[in-house]
Amino acid sequence: MKLTHLDENDRPKMVDVTEKEDTTRVAIASGIITMSQKAYDIVVENQGKKGPVLQTAIIAAIGGAKSTSSLIPMCHPLMLTSVKCDVTELPKLPGFKLEVLAKLSGKTGVEMEALTGVSVGLLTIYDMVKAVDKSMVISDIQLESKSGGKSGLFTR
Repeated sequence: MKLTHLDENDRPKMVDVTEKEDTTRVAIASGIITMSQKAYDIVVENQGKKGPVLQTAIIAAIGGAKSTSSLIPMCHPLMLTSVKCDVTELPKLPGFKLEVLAKLSGKTGVEMEALTGVSVGLLTIYDMVKAVDKSMVISDIQLESKSGGKSGLFTR
């Protein structure tokens, strides 16, 4: 299978989607951040010195999804119609799971937008709590599902 981001001379290129049909495309990605109990308690109790950690992470995740084409060289700039985020407390880790849904009607998928949103959101949590715990671990960033387009439905 030939990679779509390489031309016939193996040079990088942005895929031409001009002839593709617009379809509704939805992608959901998730990731986890684990931390010390002290850091977790500060976040849950909204006692962070830099402000409300989880709310800020959600805003950052939305911004990250919207900025994907500026960060990932071969991604098309997309007109997202929706970005939704959900944070789940994981007290047994302790840590948090961040899930991002990205949606649009267009010619190319939104998997990278959902994945970038998760990454930026989790990095924001790290940034806001690093004074308390520098040993936090971001892990399991993955595509959970996607629909729309030629390749159809994917569900983990």
